[in-house]
Amino acid sequence: MPTKERNIAMMGYRSVGKSSLCIQFVEGQFVDSYDPTIENTFTKVERVKSQDYIVKLIDTAGQDEYSIFPVQYSMDYHGYVLVYSITSQKSFEVVKIIYEKLLDVMGKKYVPVVLVGNKTDLHQERTVSTEEGKKLAESWRAAFLETSAKQNESVGDIFHQLLILIENENGNPQEKSSCLVS
Repeated sequence: MPTKERNIAMMGYRSVGKSSLCIQFVEGQFVDSYDPTIENTFTKVERVKSQDYIVKLIDTAGQDEYSIFPVQYSMDYHGYVLVYSITSQKSFEVVKIIYEKLLDVMGKKYVPVVLVGNKTDLHQERTVSTEEGKKLAESWRAAFLETSAKQNESVGDIFHQLLILIENENGNPQEKSSCLVS
């Protein structure tokens, strides 16, 4: 099977851990320093269900509720990772606004999205419940994960789940292996 290229945009409020998730996924390390991102691109080859993908991750600058949705992220992108911090209600509210703007710019009712509640290692500072995240993702028909870029918890799962959503959207549902006893 030929390798497929998939462009994925990481979006969310500032300092929710978008870059840390990218670096953890691609390089397998956690960078503790915070340096606001303008835009970075990361590339990694990932295999999901015997299909190889070249995953091109665009790590975007943090958005806020007043940001105009950057039109360049609506073209040639296959899926989106929308990230909030479980320690920031504000980042959770901003992610909803980004999603609305995304649908608006794309002119679609559905786009492949994984909603990510990051920073589970700071659980004692949690202000957004797991339940709130799950409910929001369900309303979007999106996948939902809580992660810790710092502890590399569920980081790879974000991209695996998104690649499967993208394939389903493109009319190539991944076969589920099933056993039939008659």
